[in-house]
Amino acid sequence: MASRNFIVYSGPGSSMTSSQQKEYKLNALAAGLERCAIKGIGDINADIPHGWDGNPNTLGIADIPESKKVDRVKLIHDFILTGAWPKSVDQRELAPLTDLVVATALDSWLTAALAAVAAVYTCFQAVAAPQLLQGKLMVIYGISIDDPSVPMPVSRLIFRKGGAAGNIQGQYDLEPLGVKQEYDGYLSEPQVIDFQDPFAIQVRCRFASAVPCIVHLHNFLFESTGLVVA
Repeated sequence: MASRNFIVYSGPGSSMTSSQQKEYKLNALAAGLERCAIKGIGDINADIPHGWDGNPNTLGIADIPESKKVDRVKLIHDFILTGAWPKSVDQRELAPLTDLVVATALDSWLTAALAAVAAVYTCFQAVAAPQLLQGKLMVIYGISIDDPSVPMPVSRLIFRKGGAAGNIQGQYDLEPLGVKQEYDGYLSEPQVIDFQDPFAIQVRCRFASAVPCIVHLHNFLFESTGLVVA
């Protein structure tokens, strides 16, 4: 499937409406739930059955082949748009201290001190290749950089599959945010991360500030119902 990677500014002065921002989040939730169905987190097939809206002609997730990902995501989107939610899946945000195989030192999305221009830094402090614990799945849909520095300290957001030197799953040019009032935006395509797969989320340094940078990735974390009381 072709991909399109860019950042959509969502801070003050953005042309995005609240409805458009809601739609980005709904699509990210739907993408995550569709992946949960494939990875066996909860029982999405039972939660969204044939005729779930009372219409006997309405398809359920099990009626649509896994190869038709767009159709499956659209069906889940329409399901949760009604205000419904799959009973077998809980959703919250990542807790870096408890949701990773190797925990971060602090409960924060934080790089190491940015010491060298053009160097790449993990967004998980000293954990270069994190893994989600068994049974957890994450979707990342946006970014906020909590740093008042001028110029903006990082220039590129990179998602890798397989670890710190793995294949690039997606990459986003952050420099357009540098001229905005706030460093805040949505990803053009949500990034889905499976449990126990080594991955990396990195930023490239463009200003050696010699201090860490908070690069918060807006995310949804999914797990089977009842595992954690959030």
